[in-house]
Amino acid sequence: MNTKLWRALRAAGVLTVCAVGAPALAGPDDDTLRVAMAEEILNLDYNYTTKREYIILAQLTDATLFDLDPETQEFKPSIATGYDWVDDATLDVTLRDDVTFHDGTPLTAADVAYSYNWIGSAESESNATGVVDRWLDTAEVTSPTSVRFHLKSVYPLVLRDMANRIMIRKKGTYGAGAEIDRDAMASDLIGTGPYKVSSFEPGTELVLERYDGFFGTAPAIETIVVRNIPDVGTQQAELMSGGIDWMFKVPLDLAQSLGATPMATHLSGPDLRVGFLVLDANGYTDPEGALTDVRVRQAINHALNTPEMAKYLIGGSAEAIHTACHPAQFGCDQSVTAYDYDPEKAKALLDEAGFADGFPLELWAYRDKPVAEAVASDLTAVGIDVNLRYVKLESLNQARAAREIPAYFGTWGSGGTADTAAIARIHFDAESDRNMSGDADLAELVLSAEQTADQEKRKAIYSEALGHIADQAYWAPLFSYSANYLVSPELDFPLDPDGLPRLQNSSWK
Repeated sequence: MNTKLWRALRAAGVLTVCAVGAPALAGPDDDTLRVAMAEEILNLDYNYTTKREYIILAQLTDATLFDLDPETQEFKPSIATGYDWVDDATLDVTLRDDVTFHDGTPLTAADVAYSYNWIGSAESESNATGVVDRWLDTAEVTSPTSVRFHLKSVYPLVLRDMANRIMIRKKGTYGAGAEIDRDAMASDLIGTGPYKVSSFEPGTELVLERYDGFFGTAPAIETIVVRNIPDVGTQQAELMSGGIDWMFKVPLDLAQSLGATPMATHLSGPDLRVGFLVLDANGYTDPEGALTDVRVRQAINHALNTPEMAKYLIGGSAEAIHTACHPAQFGCDQSVTAYDYDPEKAKALLDEAGFADGFPLELWAYRDKPVAEAVASDLTAVGIDVNLRYVKLESLNQARAAREIPAYFGTWGSGGTADTAAIARIHFDAESDRNMSGDADLAELVLSAEQTADQEKRKAIYSEALGHIADQAYWAPLFSYSANYLVSPELDFPLDPDGLPRLQNSSWK
C-alpha cells in the first residue's frame, strides 16, 4: 500500500479496528513518533534503572562520553573528543566545549568527574555502581575540558562502560550529606541527549521533544511519545488504528501475521540474547549424579535439535549456536567443539556412560515455555526421564542460589554489550551461583581476560576458555534470539546488529 493511500484510509477511519482511545493519530502529519512499551516507565534516570526500555530511553535523553559503533564495535567520540592512556591504570579523557544540558547550562569537566565519582560511591546506591566500582578509583578534573580517571587496576572494558552505562549529570545533582536525593532526575530529567523531556506521567506517558541545542546530529523526528500499554493485544489494535507507530518484543506469530498485511511492517533483527542449558557438572545437587559425567553432558548436547528450535520457536534472524556466548561478541571463538544434532550419538554416549536406560533429570525453566518443552521432548527422545519445572524467575533464582537445580534453561542478553566478558564474567566466576561447573581453573582463566588491556591476549584467553567449556560440555548452547518489531508502513526504523533499538535514528519515509 502506498503512503498516500495509507494516510487517506487511516484518516477516514477505514483502518480503525476498535475504539481503544488513542489520543491522536501517530505519524508524519504532526512529526510525532508514538511508541508502545509494555513495561511501566517510572524513572527516567538510567543511572538508577536497568531494563531494556530504560536503555532505549536513555539513548534519547542522554549522551555518554563515547559512542560504540554497533557495526564495527569501534569507539567514537561523543561528549568526549578523545582519550589517552597515561599508563595501564590512568586514563585522560578530553571533552567537547559545546555540550549543554537541556536547561542550557554548559557541560564542564567538573560535571563529568562528579558523575563518575558519585556513581562509584557507595552512598549513591546507583544501579550503575557495580559497573564503575569494578575499575574506578577517582575521577579528577585536570582542565575545564579534561578529566583524568584513576583506575584501581588494569581493566580493558573502561571505554565500553563509558559508552554504555554512565549518564552525565550536573555537579551536585544528587545532593550531599543529609540532603541526598537519589530521585533528583527520576521525573524532571535534565540530560544532554538529542531529546529533552516535555512531559512525563509515570506509568502512563512520556513526551520527548527534539533538543535544538544538541551537540551531535539532530534526529529527523521532532517529537516522540512513549505510551505504556501493557497488553500486546491493545498495542496491536493501536498500531492498526493509527494510535502508535512502533512496538517491540512482539511475539513471532503476531509479528508475522500482522506484518503480512498492509497495516504494519514486520522487522526482524539480531539480538545479543542467547539461550542455553546450564548443567550441574560439579554435582552440587548430587555428587554421584549423571551430569558429573562429561559423556552425559555431551549426549545432552547431541540430543537437542537447536536449528529447528531457532527456526520454528524463535524465528526471524535467530540461529543455532554452539558457544557459551553470542557469535557477534568480541572473543566469541566459533572454532570450538560443536555437537551436531545426533540422537543416535546421544544414546551411544549415554550407553557408554552406563545410562543406557536413561536417568531422571529435573529441568528448570522460567521463560519461553515452548522452548523448554521442546528441550524436554528432545531429551526424553534419547531416554532421559525429564521432569520439567516451569517456575517464576524469582523461584528459579532462589533454588539456584541454594544449589537445588541440576539443570536449567536460561538466557542472557549481556546488557547489549558485544563482548564475551559480559556473559563469561557472570556465568563462570567462581563466586557466581550460575557457575555450576565447579571448575576453579576455568574461573581463574575467565577472570584473567579482564586483567589485561591487550585485546589480542584477551581474545586468546576467551578462545581457550570457550574451548574448554565446549569440550567439557558445561553448557548446552541453544540459539541466539531475534528481535521482532511491528512498525507503521510510514516509518523507516533501521536495525542494528547488536539488537538495541535506536529510536533516534528513525525517520519518515
